[in-house]
Amino acid sequence: MATTNQNHRNVPAADEAAASDTLVSKANQDKEQFEDVDNSTAAVVVPPDSGWAWVVMVASFLCCTIIDGIVFCSAFIQDQLIQEFGVTKFYVSFVSSLLSGCYLMAGPFVSAMANRFGFRPVTIAGALFAAVCFVCSSFVNSIEMLMLVYGILGGIGFCMIYIPAVVIIGFYFEKWRALATGIAMCGSGVGTFVFAPLSDFLLKEYGWRRMLQVQGVIIIACAIIGIAFRPIQPLTLAVTENGNVEEDTKKKINGHGNTVAPKPHFTTQAFSKPLPEGRFAYSMPNSAHNTYMGSSPKHHYPTAAEVFKGANLERRLSGVSNKGTEMKSLRKSQPTTPNGEPSQLTFNLHKELTTVGENEEETENENLLVTEAKPTIVQARRHTVSGKRPLNIGSRSNVGSQDGVNATTTRPMYRDDIFFSGSLQRIPQYQSQSSLAYHMSVTRLPTKQEQLEERESGCHLCPEAVRRTLATMLDVSLLKSPAFMLLAFSGFLTMMGFFVPFTFLKPRAMSAGMEESSAVQVVSAIGYFNTIARIFCGSITSFPSVKPLWLNNIAITAGGIATICSGFIITTATQWTFAVLFGFCIACFSALRSLIAVEMIGLEKLTNAFGFLMLFQGIAATIGSPIAGALYDATHDFNACFYFSGGLILLSAFLCYPLPAVARWENRRSQKNATPA
Repeated sequence: MATTNQNHRNVPAADEAAASDTLVSKANQDKEQFEDVDNSTAAVVVPPDSGWAWVVMVASFLCCTIIDGIVFCSAFIQDQLIQEFGVTKFYVSFVSSLLSGCYLMAGPFVSAMANRFGFRPVTIAGALFAAVCFVCSSFVNSIEMLMLVYGILGGIGFCMIYIPAVVIIGFYFEKWRALATGIAMCGSGVGTFVFAPLSDFLLKEYGWRRMLQVQGVIIIACAIIGIAFRPIQPLTLAVTENGNVEEDTKKKINGHGNTVAPKPHFTTQAFSKPLPEGRFAYSMPNSAHNTYMGSSPKHHYPTAAEVFKGANLERRLSGVSNKGTEMKSLRKSQPTTPNGEPSQLTFNLHKELTTVGENEEETENENLLVTEAKPTIVQARRHTVSGKRPLNIGSRSNVGSQDGVNATTTRPMYRDDIFFSGSLQRIPQYQSQSSLAYHMSVTRLPTKQEQLEERESGCHLCPEAVRRTLATMLDVSLLKSPAFMLLAFSGFLTMMGFFVPFTFLKPRAMSAGMEESSAVQVVSAIGYFNTIARIFCGSITSFPSVKPLWLNNIAITAGGIATICSGFIITTATQWTFAVLFGFCIACFSALRSLIAVEMIGLEKLTNAFGFLMLFQGIAATIGSPIAGALYDATHDFNACFYFSGGLILLSAFLCYPLPAVARWENRRSQKNATPA
């Protein structure tokens, strides 16, 4: 029986045959490349949301308190540096701006390190490195060496503390993620509140060199705090005959069987990108296509949920907890069987054959179209995906004829939601499925090459876990998105004006006749109100009806206007009013960026977005204060610096207003291009 696909009825037979041969050849290559992914097991982290998680939150709060407090008050040393080295305001501004800029620009590279080595080692190494840089900076004899050691190297060390402290919250918290992130990020405001008077005291009493030494000692505390960032033992999911990992593991140890049963076959559903329908449904994205980083972005690799489609997902964690504890840990939305036992979610893997051409049998082999089916509830317990935290996770067999794995490691940057700081209730995938199923749906799997590098002894100069993270965070295809570029340019302008008030607020207040202690208190007040605003943002954005973009626009608009008008009348009351508005402005900008990015470009591209946002904002932070310093050198008026800063912030707010319309237009354009002619 011969049938013809409606979308390709007018394609000439010769062209159709040639296209078919090309597509089949490409599909075969993709299948071979896709086999690099280990499809026998998956390590999935389910956040505990309790216990040690709260210790991690406190540790993250303390790390942010120390590093952000030092960064926001780093400009206090500029006056003494000008007197000692005889440089201009423009030139000396690079010392503190390089610290804040490299603190952000190193984000993608530090994320790659954390993905390979884990949160704890990177935090400890970064704290020790930054402490050494600060102590060495106190002995330099030139402003250029201070820029290098204090600004560039110290900023990289701070980034090695900051990235793990922020990212680990998403690993430990699910239900309370927004609250925990909000509290941890309050350390930024508390740090400014504490370190402003402390830095002023150290400068007065001991000078800038001794102050850097004291700060270096304080930074060492981050290495001690970082010990709390211990890794989470993941759930190891595997397709087994009886759904019990422990029993099969014992059989493997005794030499009576394999831990892992026959693997589920991959189909076109095992890819995250949408596939065309009809005759060309067999064409798959090149999952192993290497970018300039030597690896593919993570969204080219399947999630654990995609790999295990067709297997029953057993909700009970075998041998881990009793029924009462287990049922309490499951979300209420998860269904149960009629007798009250935990039900299983089935990810449909049935194939629907589409016959095209004259030979039906040949078509069945070459043209497979897999339909997307919603999870259904079944009571069978055969061929289940069982989740367990085994005591000896290294005893299971592995892929590629390699037996024995010393440890099961998790890659934090392989999670699509790792940089999402808001409530997971705002993510549709989280609302529509069980907790374990959600975490499987956002966890990308490592490849056999990564597992081989993990087992092999020795040092790999640039392992795949690093290359793949860099390829994800610096995937230039995102730069083709008008909505993202508008968001990125807005953030660039905001960050150019972000650090200017911290640099020039104190000297402007003193030049207007305010006492130095009162001027320092105004800087501290920015941190105080920043803390309050962080909690406010975390609380109000937990409600799905609240639009983060509109809250962001209102806060940034108010902050820009307040910055421009802050110098009209300089009194204690007007400067404290400015501190309130500017504190809320920077808090909303920092807290809502990930929520806005998800709304504009989707969860799958969030890690990619954050990679470029950190780069753009780091460059902006590096050049913002020096430009303001050049304006002061030219005009000898501190208000010119604030006009520059406020104007940039206000312009960035205006750029955000058309973002929803641009995003809708981009979606319509994508849908139109995806629709076959």
